[in-house]
Amino acid sequence: MNKPSAISFFLILLLTVSCQKENLPVEPIASEPILVIPTGFPDIEFPEGNEFTEARWELGKKLFYDKVMSRNETVSCASCHLAAYAFSDTVAFSPGVDNAPGVRNAPSLANVAYHPYYTREGGVPTLEMQVLVPIQEHNEFDFNIIEIANRLKADPEYQKLSQEAYNREPDYYVIVRALATFERSIISGNSRFDQYFYQGKQSALTEQELAGMDLFHSERTNCSSCHSGFNFSIYTFQNNGLYKEYADQGRFRLTNVVADRALFKVPSLRNVAVTGPYMHDGSLSSLEEVILHYNSGGKNHPNKNEMIRPLNLTETEQAALVAYLRSLTDDEFINNKKFRF
Repeated sequence: MNKPSAISFFLILLLTVSCQKENLPVEPIASEPILVIPTGFPDIEFPEGNEFTEARWELGKKLFYDKVMSRNETVSCASCHLAAYAFSDTVAFSPGVDNAPGVRNAPSLANVAYHPYYTREGGVPTLEMQVLVPIQEHNEFDFNIIEIANRLKADPEYQKLSQEAYNREPDYYVIVRALATFERSIISGNSRFDQYFYQGKQSALTEQELAGMDLFHSERTNCSSCHSGFNFSIYTFQNNGLYKEYADQGRFRLTNVVADRALFKVPSLRNVAVTGPYMHDGSLSSLEEVILHYNSGGKNHPNKNEMIRPLNLTETEQAALVAYLRSLTDDEFINNKKFRF
C-alpha cells in the first residue's frame, strides 16, 4: 500500500481538526459600533423620519462614494471630501464635472451633525437639504436629483438597499436622507486634546502644546471667542480681515445686507492640521501662515471683527499656537476604515 502524499496527509489533518471544532462555541468578532459619541460630546439629534439605522447608513455611505451622483459620472461626494484629510480636500478649489473650477474651499465634514446650518453663508438649515447644493451646482455635480433617482432605480442593488433602509424605491426622499445619515456619523473626538481635556490623560499634551492652549484661550489672542466649545466653533458669521476687497461676498449673497458683506461661517478647528489649505478660498497654505495672518491683525475691512487686531506674538508663542492646533488631530478618526469604501 502506498504511503499518502504530503498533500493528502494535510487534507486529512485539516478535516480532522475541523470536525473536532465543529461543536465548539464560536466567539463573536468584536466590532466598533457605527455611531460613537465621544466623551464630552452631546447626543446627535436625528430628524423624525430619518432616525439612524445601519441600513440607512450603509446606503448613504455607498451614495457618498458613488460617481453616479454627477452628470457624467466622474465626481462623487468623496471626490472633494477625502476621509484621510478629515473629509476635506487638499486643494484650494475642488474641480467638478468636466474639471469645472470650484469657487470655495471644501470644508471638513467632521462633526457636521452638530452644525446649526450649512454652507459658508449659512443658507441651508439641514443636512438633508444641503445635499441638494452640490448636486445642482454647475461647477460641482451639475445634475438633477430626479435623474439620479432614475439611475438608481435601474440598479438592483440600490433597489434592495433602498427598500431595506426606507421601505421605498430609491427616489429623491431616499437619496437626501441616506446621505445625511452617513454624514451625521462622521464624528471626530479622540484627538490628544480630547484625551487631555475630556479623558483626563495629563500626559497627552506637551509643554509647548499646553502653552499654546493657554494662549489660544486667553484674552490676549481671543481665539476662543469664535473657536470654542467641543467643536471649536460658535457658528457665527465673521470677517477676519483676510482682504480689503473680497471677490466672494460671503453671507451678503444670502441676505443682501451690507453688514453681512464678506462674512463667513466660523469653521471648526478639529483636525485643522490636515484640512489645509485654509480660509474660504484656500489662500493660506499652512497653519503657520494662518497664525501670521492673525498676528498681523489682518487687512482693514468695514465688517472686520473688532477682536482681529495685531497680537505681537513672539516666534515662540506662534509656534506654541501651531503645536496646540496640531494636537486637535484625531488620528484614529482619519484612519478609521469604517468611513472608507
